[in-house]
Amino acid sequence: MGEDANRYSVLIEWVFLRNYVEGATRVPWGRVELQEGASALGITLPKNLGDVVYSFRYRSAMPKAVADRAPDGRDWIIRGAGRSRYEFVAVSSAARVLPRDDLIVTKIPDATPEIIRSSALGDEQALLALVRYNRLIDVFLGVAAYSLQNHLRTTAPGIGQVEVDEVYVAVD
Repeated sequence: MGEDANRYSVLIEWVFLRNYVEGATRVPWGRVELQEGASALGITLPKNLGDVVYSFRYRSAMPKAVADRAPDGRDWIIRGAGRSRYEFVAVSSAARVLPRDDLIVTKIPDATPEIIRSSALGDEQALLALVRYNRLIDVFLGVAAYSLQNHLRTTAPGIGQVEVDEVYVAVD
């Protein structure tokens, strides 16, 4: 992911700086700008443009040039703003969920069948399988929860494409 991570960072920084106005807390942009950025910068366009956006929404920190332009006490995130439309939004740094060392650790024995554990890849779907097999939703929410649907993809007005990896229903 090293080469892709660097290419993704260069592209997202280019898009941000192209649209950013000093003091802004929202910076709208479109997916087509990733193509324009790759062309302008002379770099190979990633095959999966959605992964560039996904990476900075969920996996990677914003490039320094982007992060440094956030107002005091805020961080930039990317939100959907319509079909193939996004916006960088400056949100309170306090909204970021971080691990805490002062919480009690609840140990759960791993009930994942060996054939599943040995065959699972290291992606989010494999992680969700471990959550299901070990009934972690039930344990931590104190309910009887059942997996209803996996990989639900739809479009939400004003947001754009929305993807939910797993939907549970529960009985309290």
